[in-house]
Amino acid sequence: MAMSSNLLAAVPGTLLTAADPVPPTTTAPEWVLILAALIGIATIVVLITWVKLHPFLSLLIGALVTGLVAGMSATQTVTSFSNGFGSTAGGVGVLIALGAIYGKLLADSGGADRIVDTLVSRASAAALPWVMGLVGALIGLPMFFEVGLVLLVPVIILVARRSGVSLMKIAIPTLAGLSAMHGLVPPHPGPLAAISLIGANLGLTLAFGVLIAIPTVIVAGPLFGRLAARWVDVPVPALFQTAEDTSQSGETETVQARKRPGFGTTLFSILLPVVLMLLSAIVDIVAPNDTSAFKGIIDFLGKPVIALLIAVLVGMVVLGRGGGMSSKQVGASVSASLPAIAGILLIVGAGGGFKQVLVDSTIGTVIAHAISGIGGALPVVLFFAWLVAVLIRVATGSATVATITAAGILQPLVHDLGLSPAGASLLVLAIGAGSVFLSHVNDAGFWLIKEYFGLSIPQTLKSWSIMECLISVVGLAGVLVIGVFVG
Repeated sequence: MAMSSNLLAAVPGTLLTAADPVPPTTTAPEWVLILAALIGIATIVVLITWVKLHPFLSLLIGALVTGLVAGMSATQTVTSFSNGFGSTAGGVGVLIALGAIYGKLLADSGGADRIVDTLVSRASAAALPWVMGLVGALIGLPMFFEVGLVLLVPVIILVARRSGVSLMKIAIPTLAGLSAMHGLVPPHPGPLAAISLIGANLGLTLAFGVLIAIPTVIVAGPLFGRLAARWVDVPVPALFQTAEDTSQSGETETVQARKRPGFGTTLFSILLPVVLMLLSAIVDIVAPNDTSAFKGIIDFLGKPVIALLIAVLVGMVVLGRGGGMSSKQVGASVSASLPAIAGILLIVGAGGGFKQVLVDSTIGTVIAHAISGIGGALPVVLFFAWLVAVLIRVATGSATVATITAAGILQPLVHDLGLSPAGASLLVLAIGAGSVFLSHVNDAGFWLIKEYFGLSIPQTLKSWSIMECLISVVGLAGVLVIGVFVG
């Protein structure tokens, strides 16, 4: 039953390396170990939701409580948490930092504006909801959710006002594209952390994630947007009114005259890391035993760190130069991108620490065996993974906390059930789908949407919250369908 933290190092494709493993010494009965996990999770939920403690501190305290209740000594628990924190932050932190740098460059250079303006200017009123869903997905691909939301809210409001289309028909598709990418597609922190903890292949997860995101955005975006527009018929907020009123001169004219990167070069820089990682995954599937120099080069370029590093370097040139930015301005943009992700890195690292306590205390193995007992078929495992993430998301309001906590609980399944690389990737995506379920009053995103669009709480629940549920459920359905063919 005992399970060493060296297991992570043995899982192919994992981003983690086990540092200074702590041999599990607890001999507590299985029911005590399961109780320890439940008490630890409950502690995290209470601290985040009722005490309003930062998720980093909540995860740290929850991990300590879990280890001590499970029978680990205080020293073992602290060491286990530290090892998990270090290995997770070390494996995922670089990728999150590179993603943040690129997202800031895309916004500061005007590249994001170029993508939005080009697509919207060529769309009819009937096609606008579909185009806005595409805009949300494209902008959401390299950007963190909060950054993309702040960037796109003015666009949503201005497009709705100028086109005369219902606010919800514009807002819901855009937010669906943004949220689906946040929950399902790396390099967002949640999926990256889950890939690292589960030991899944990033390229394969990225390919499946994009494939699942397409029907998910369609259903939760343009299609649901029509219904949401009937339920929530609200006027376009007066925000950004000044810019529109002075569209012929002044602020808006200055924005329109600003030098920006071209549409083609911006789109190329956004899709470059995606193409590199997907190409590497395809080559690995088609020719897994190929030892040629060509495959070696493709594998190197498709490594997540290398692909994102290339995207950043290319972005500094094509976005910076295209946006008329000086070297000093590009450097300032890069520097400004990093402080904003400090909290995310701490939360992700603390989630890794909590996971390691579960592993070293053998709680993870006990839970995995319990799940195996109720049915080891892949669909059952995927549904259970989704359900665990849903429960944590609804309780804490944080998609990232839900993802990394659920991934830590379910990580032993990869080993105990002998999941294939495809199965491990689908497990990550099932967790990601569950992590966005039912955003409500304990989620900061809920209040951002409410205030930006001037909605009441019931209106926000009938639009934004239901949209999030649709993304979660349709995402799970996509995971289960793919599992039939590749599981």
